[in-house]
Amino acid sequence: MRTAAILATGVTLLSLSTVPPFVMSAMARDHGVMGQTWPVIEPDLLTTIDAKLKSLEASGGIARMQKELAAKTEYRVRNPQPVAGLGVTQEPRAWLFDPSIVVADDIRDAKGNLIAARGTKVNPLGLVQLKTDLVFVDGRDPAQIAWATSKWESTKAKIIFVAGSPFDRMGEYKRRFFFDQQGKLTQHFGISHVPAVVSQEGEALRIQELLAPKPKGGA
Repeated sequence: MRTAAILATGVTLLSLSTVPPFVMSAMARDHGVMGQTWPVIEPDLLTTIDAKLKSLEASGGIARMQKELAAKTEYRVRNPQPVAGLGVTQEPRAWLFDPSIVVADDIRDAKGNLIAARGTKVNPLGLVQLKTDLVFVDGRDPAQIAWATSKWESTKAKIIFVAGSPFDRMGEYKRRFFFDQQGKLTQHFGISHVPAVVSQEGEALRIQELLAPKPKGGA
């Protein structure tokens, strides 16, 4: 039975190969539409979107949305999210931080000379100096800001907020403030309380978490 099936298949293939081309063409021709059809009534998606945008534009909706977005963006820039997990220093502490890094790839100068090979441990403080202290404060606490600005001139320290609006305080104190975006600096240095100070000590960094200053008139 299996042999017969194989032979039958072979005969069928052979028969098709011997069909004249004009017969094959006739067999493949368009026989028209079979059954009733209906036009597509669903509007094109892009056409719908375009119509809605034109409607919004005509009613002033787009301008209103842009204005609201700009206001929200400005507010978020001026009032960044406070760094999570930081508290006010209750017990002062200090430690040394080694800023050394392991070079991931060869470092060469402009002439191709090898400065540091991949895998070499490099201490940046052996090459450059930390020109200013880094002072971390809660910008919502006027006492911390007053303490930092009175203790350090603008050329001696960068005052970095972990909460509050640095932009709002710049005009008041007539100096530039910074913000620890997403807590990257405090996390890197292991700081968990403010105010805190990072300063250079030889080829290491001394990190201090200091008692918060008392507000004026406070006990």
